[in-house]
Amino acid sequence: MTTPASESSASDQIDAKIAGLADWRGEMLTRLRAIIRAADPEVIETVKWGGVPVWERDGIITTGETYKTAVKLT
Repeated sequence: MTTPASESSASDQIDAKIAGLADWRGEMLTRLRAIIRAADPEVIETVKWGGVPVWERDGIITTGETYKTAVKLT
């Protein structure tokens, strides 16, 4: 599926989500994102299900869900 040029990239959308979480959840998601990227430099970032960050490579590796009191990787 091709993304129209007018839509921001998944990485940009994840950056925006992190910026919108101006508290510990944004900091935690940033740290987890760095760990995921370091573990697999070829990981592909996508956004699914209404803004949930997803890291994939030959299928979903993990999602980064944020809640009021938790940041959850599944």
